[in-house]
Amino acid sequence: MQHNKINKCALAVKLSLLVGSAALSMPALAADEAAKEQQVEVIQVRGIQRSLSESMNTKRFSDSVVDAVSAVDIGQLPDPDVGQALARVPGVTVSRAFGQGSSVTIRGSDPLMTLTTLNGQNVASTGWYDQMNIDRSFNYALLPPELIGGMDVYKSTQANLVEGGIGGTVIVKTRKPLDMFANTGVVSVKGEYGSINENIAPEISGLYSWKNADETFGVLVSGAYVDREYLRRGTEADLDWGGRSSIQPSSFLQEQTREALDLTLQYRPNDKLELGAHIMTLELGADSLGANMYINTDTDWGDGPSNCQKFNAAGVCVISDTPDSRASKVFFQNWARLGKMTSDTFEFNAKYIGDGYTLTGIAGTTEAKGGTEMTANFGYGWWGDKFHQVQWAGKVDATGKQIDINGRDMSFGIDQLDTNVETAQWTGTKGPNSDKENYLQLDLALDLDHSVLNKFETGVRYTTHTFERKEYRAIYDQTKTNSFKSTDLYKGTMDLGYAGYTIPKGDVDAMINATNSLVSKFGYSRPGYGKIEEDNFSLYGMFSFAGDGFRGNFGARYISTDVTSSGHVIDGISSDDLGVNTGWSANVQQVKGSYNDILPSFNILFDLSSEVILRFSAGQAITRPTYDTLFTASISGYPDDRRGNEQITFGNPNLKPMKSSQADLSLEYYYGASNLLSATLFVKDISNFIVANTLFDQQVGAINNDLEVPADNWTVNNYVNAGGGTIEGVELQLNHNFDNGFGIATNYTFAEAKAPGEVYTDRLSVFTESSKHSGNFVAYWENVDYSARLAYNWRSKYMVREYGKYYGNRMHDDYGSLDLTLGWNITDYARVRLEVVNLLAEDDVQYGAAGVNSDVKPALKDGFPAWSFKGETTYKLGLNYSF
Repeated sequence: MQHNKINKCALAVKLSLLVGSAALSMPALAADEAAKEQQVEVIQVRGIQRSLSESMNTKRFSDSVVDAVSAVDIGQLPDPDVGQALARVPGVTVSRAFGQGSSVTIRGSDPLMTLTTLNGQNVASTGWYDQMNIDRSFNYALLPPELIGGMDVYKSTQANLVEGGIGGTVIVKTRKPLDMFANTGVVSVKGEYGSINENIAPEISGLYSWKNADETFGVLVSGAYVDREYLRRGTEADLDWGGRSSIQPSSFLQEQTREALDLTLQYRPNDKLELGAHIMTLELGADSLGANMYINTDTDWGDGPSNCQKFNAAGVCVISDTPDSRASKVFFQNWARLGKMTSDTFEFNAKYIGDGYTLTGIAGTTEAKGGTEMTANFGYGWWGDKFHQVQWAGKVDATGKQIDINGRDMSFGIDQLDTNVETAQWTGTKGPNSDKENYLQLDLALDLDHSVLNKFETGVRYTTHTFERKEYRAIYDQTKTNSFKSTDLYKGTMDLGYAGYTIPKGDVDAMINATNSLVSKFGYSRPGYGKIEEDNFSLYGMFSFAGDGFRGNFGARYISTDVTSSGHVIDGISSDDLGVNTGWSANVQQVKGSYNDILPSFNILFDLSSEVILRFSAGQAITRPTYDTLFTASISGYPDDRRGNEQITFGNPNLKPMKSSQADLSLEYYYGASNLLSATLFVKDISNFIVANTLFDQQVGAINNDLEVPADNWTVNNYVNAGGGTIEGVELQLNHNFDNGFGIATNYTFAEAKAPGEVYTDRLSVFTESSKHSGNFVAYWENVDYSARLAYNWRSKYMVREYGKYYGNRMHDDYGSLDLTLGWNITDYARVRLEVVNLLAEDDVQYGAAGVNSDVKPALKDGFPAWSFKGETTYKLGLNYSF
């Protein structure tokens, strides 16, 4: 290891000399000229126009292709959700999960190709429950918008940016006390109401910044608290239970709590030295209840004649008619999960400004813990003493993108549940995850006076990153009776599915406690364990230049990564401690991998006039493999009683990162204080795709003994580097202020993102979560006292892929959200704001888009409507007091 570090240091010196030699041999682009200082205009307007002006200035005066989101005022982004605010940026689309912005796609790339940093550094994050993909993406639900000063979206690469974002890099910025007036503060109180959950949820946030009279020491503290109940209602398709077609009216209820605390210290004893510290602690609570009713659309669970009138080409029933005379049985179940995620960041930074140079250093650690704390399942069917009376009769039409259910009212009360019910003992699991990164970064900026070169920047960054996944399964005390009174497990009522059937509301704590009462201990699951350790080293050199009517930068970044993946492997040896461990090695084994690369970049812009800029950039970028792809193995559906549900995914620590060679060309016309018209052409050529090759009916040496007839029959996914793809497109943007309080901000992005279809199990040659068309239209009006903004965000259909997960690959239909914001400045200090999100209550619709001959399950073929959820309009009314 020491020898390896020496080699890296030697390479660092060579790379700096290489970049320096290239610069010195570069012909002068103009006569000798003093380096221009990049001056940012001071915008005095406030409110919506101020936010747009500040964002536009970031774009205008950057050497790279950058768009920005600026907080309108302290503690207020222009949108109530961080992800939603990003979705206003040209070329950026945001997917929503559990009612909040989650993954971010830039210019048609996979959201895994978007790197998000906090003040330029990574923030540790884990999933909060066991069905989420484990990737490197940032969880935007963690960050309250009130804590953020703004966000910069880099769409081109440059050498001094942290590597990892092929699509782009999002830098979330917090505020610093010495940049603010002493004793500045804000307090915000909001109430949220949803058209589906119909509950009022409180949100409280605050910020206070202080500095001494000499402005040498400052403290900024901010915090936020949210307690909301999220309810998702819709229809799911489950067509693989024993090969029988069924649909599910379903609801998902989640108790979302979020607590955030942020502390920043600054010490600047003189004009040369500055020391700082940043502490951020975040906690997201996500206890949830899933409710699903299974309605068979074919043969009443194998009994009697078929009620299906039409099958699609994949053999799935798409039209059924169940008469009252042959009403069919139904199955109802609840999933109860306790889930939580925390993230803590501690950072120290220093800056020293010398004569002609600046030294900066950052050292910190970020750690997250999360996952499922416990899972429980309770189900009712035709075998009990009461629930068999709940039966279905009616018509189901699944020929469109959404399932149309027209029949009996399937509401039922607690008195129709069986007197006693068992917990499904195969579901009692805990899935804790942990994520930690230690980082150290040193940067040096040298002022130059060499022809047109005005600055040389170099730096080194070293991180150690560890992601660990564990699983524990309940071992039950067989002397205890698995039987609970249904009346003890339910409290109140809730709505189910699109139709809003009224059903008993499960008590999550009661269900978890009942299941835990039978547990003698939790056993360590060998196939559920995985640990990824990475050592990442990077070094860059970058020159900035400026001349008469042009400026820019060029440089290169060297990256090197060593990967160690630890986990259990299949050795075929039986185990008597826990059924799931049968066939898996008792000892943890390690597999190592490594890669390195040099990533060049070049950015230049020409001032064609005082208002017109021509910008060009080119470079290379990488996106590292996700943790899911590096684990030695991951399983689902084992052991359970669902035949054919066993799935194993083998990771590959020797995977190489995906790599892009990319270029941008843009023309930008700035006219007036906050007006902009621009057009950008972009192209990315991406290689080393990471995909899963899938094989069916495979014997791996692990037998599922929970089946009536034990079987070693698996669906096997193997992650590999395979092929490449291209993204080509155009961005158009117009911001115009009419000087009478009215204004518009609109943009459109076309992204033709092509990936080789053979690398995906669905055989569709489109990037994951890539929309070909996306756009925003924002119209606003404001004066000293009042403001109004109407914003519409729309994206065309896009593919969702989840390898090794239950729902698999599906197409999300086009989606648009019309949002309204109204503001009233009661005084210079107090403001009222009403925010309405998804005013048209657009539904969330997903369907199977794969061909009949593809290797996905039948529910995801031939356009069958796999998922659809009722659109919710949310209302937020808030009072903001600043001082």
